[in-house]
Amino acid sequence: MVVVHHLRHELGALALGGTGAAPLPWWAGVDVFFVISGFIMVHATGPDYDRPGGRARFLAHRIARVVPLYWLVTLLFLGVALAAPRALGDAGAATNPAYVAASFLFWPAARADGSVLPLYGLGWTLNYEMFFYAVFAFGLGAGRAWTVAFTAALFAVLVTAGAALRPLPTPLAFWSDPIVTEFLFGATLGLVHGGGIRLAAAPRLALALAGTAGLAVFGTGEPSGFARPLLAGLPAAMLVAAATLGRSGGTPSMHRLVRPLISPLVRLGDASYALYLVHPFALRAMREAVARLGGAPTLGALGVGTLMLAGSVAAALLTYRLVERPLTRRLRRLLDRGGAAGHAKTV
Repeated sequence: MVVVHHLRHELGALALGGTGAAPLPWWAGVDVFFVISGFIMVHATGPDYDRPGGRARFLAHRIARVVPLYWLVTLLFLGVALAAPRALGDAGAATNPAYVAASFLFWPAARADGSVLPLYGLGWTLNYEMFFYAVFAFGLGAGRAWTVAFTAALFAVLVTAGAALRPLPTPLAFWSDPIVTEFLFGATLGLVHGGGIRLAAAPRLALALAGTAGLAVFGTGEPSGFARPLLAGLPAAMLVAAATLGRSGGTPSMHRLVRPLISPLVRLGDASYALYLVHPFALRAMREAVARLGGAPTLGALGVGTLMLAGSVAAALLTYRLVERPLTRRLRRLLDRGGAAGHAKTV
């Protein structure tokens, strides 16, 4: 969804349309992302994380998962900003050491125009992610329900303060945005799933249709404040609930039939973080190639858009396999002193 959202802007730059009405609010991929993140943190943190050293191990795993690739793409963006500042819209901030350091440390900082974005703009979502991880880690120690309750209480205080007390310092204003409650939607689903609650196919289909219809209402306009978690976060939670609360089962023959169809999607899911971080580079590179070769009129919006989407997916799969996965495993082994570094999968 996020790739398509940015792809539409690249098509607009090629005078191929793409910035008008859309069947879905593609920007809401971020809201789905936050709900999934809340679910996964609860789902992946078992009783071991409530024992001594659990907080440190949790944060070590988060750092190993998020930091290496993000720092690499930020370094790449910084290099482009310094070498060819005209190629980027807001490259002046690259010469501010304090701002650059804040970008690498996931600390919310304002640009000259007042927007609270890191040097690599997509990182605004990761600034929220890392804050969520820090709060969640602090609440570990007395079971997942307690951890979610602690996180919810702190977020409630922050959001209330953000609405009642203005102006707040930039980091507090950023962290108190109501969008943080979307992590709680997912965390609650994680508790529901962990409690063994499952839904049959019909109610899950109803949830999926309701979530899709709820998102489709908005088109291209992004709500802000409390409207975003209500109008985008709740439909996103419906979609995640439809995907996660299914009943396991099925015959071996059914599994053999479905596996070849599901396997490519699983690989793409593994590379979803890489897709999020590298797709702007792939989109811009393909836009420049199409513009220089003069292929836009021949291919049209559908042809160019298909090439951009395929190129972004290919770049993500390569980045995941050659860069992200080996870096994550090595850093996790380095940071993890609890003996869990041998897990083949990273969360």
